[in-house]
Amino acid sequence: MNHRRMNKRAAVTAAAAATGLAVAAVLLPTANAGTEGTPEVREFGLQQAAGTGQRLTTELGENAAGWFYEPRSRQLVVNVVDDRSEAAVRAAGAVPRKVGHTMADLRAATDTLNRRAAVPGTAWSIDPKSNTVRVVADSTVDGAGWNRLTGVADGLAGRATVERHAGRFSPFVSDGGDPIFGGGSRCSLGFNVSVGGARAFLTAGHCGPVGSRWSEDGQGTRPLGTMTVSQFPGADFALVPYDNPNASAPSTVDLGGGQTRPITGAVEASVGLPVQRSGSTTGVSAGVVTGLNATVNYGNGEIVTGLIQTNVCAEPGDSGGPLFSGTAAVGLTSGGSGDCTRGGVTFFQPVTDALAATGARVGD
Repeated sequence: MNHRRMNKRAAVTAAAAATGLAVAAVLLPTANAGTEGTPEVREFGLQQAAGTGQRLTTELGENAAGWFYEPRSRQLVVNVVDDRSEAAVRAAGAVPRKVGHTMADLRAATDTLNRRAAVPGTAWSIDPKSNTVRVVADSTVDGAGWNRLTGVADGLAGRATVERHAGRFSPFVSDGGDPIFGGGSRCSLGFNVSVGGARAFLTAGHCGPVGSRWSEDGQGTRPLGTMTVSQFPGADFALVPYDNPNASAPSTVDLGGGQTRPITGAVEASVGLPVQRSGSTTGVSAGVVTGLNATVNYGNGEIVTGLIQTNVCAEPGDSGGPLFSGTAAVGLTSGGSGDCTRGGVTFFQPVTDALAATGARVGD
């Protein structure tokens, strides 16, 4: 079966919007050739950059300060806080960038926010480009909640910035329409995967509980399978094995208009990564990753951590749909604010975490 989705409207392709956050300029070399005695700056593919960035983060230990990928120049930029780390980054062919806060500093800031600023309608994520924690409040945060949030952020000594977004943070689930139905919800199929040789698909955990039956139509006349894994809150992913073990479920994403995109593997997100999202309500939209390790408070005790933050738009019914970059799977749509007319901020469950937790594999 192809990646199943029926659009309610034409696919939307949006250019990546500016985040509105002023960040320090990154001065990148204009050529790959290094001067005598200086290691050459390499060009990296996306997966190579992710692997090297993660390796350098491990090797730098307490001096690690995050990394991001520059797709236009194909360069890996690694934040550093000392000369020894700078030399190690250059030796790996990446571009070192001096910053004031380590990842441990920024994670400590998020821990403080988690403990002291758990206000419904708020979210925060680590942004290596600005070397800060970006705190976002939706339109419902005011009065005592706003004062509490800004008071905690102001006490973090420049490690956090606060901004507002229109709309209200909520999971992008809907209770009517198409294309996959179950647990009283309409959501979007994420990625087709294999688990021990059997076919299944990933979607969002908030879409339904373990044991919920899923189908292609609201009447349940075209069944797909039964949800065997559902994680929400905390995380936001679910696994639905197909009822038919011989189901044709290729590793593709529906782009609309009869076009599909093959998905050959999965990759960790990085800030600045160009991405696309496909969903049953709004079709295909584009943008960039703007933050990592995001925490979002949807209210009613529904707090999800470890998410990817983007400026890609989404709307109710898009929940569970795939976030991808080229032919690489990146995430599963969780929720956010705004819509595809005004834009907004959207959060995604990293697909690598969902694959690891379920023992699934993406890619034929």
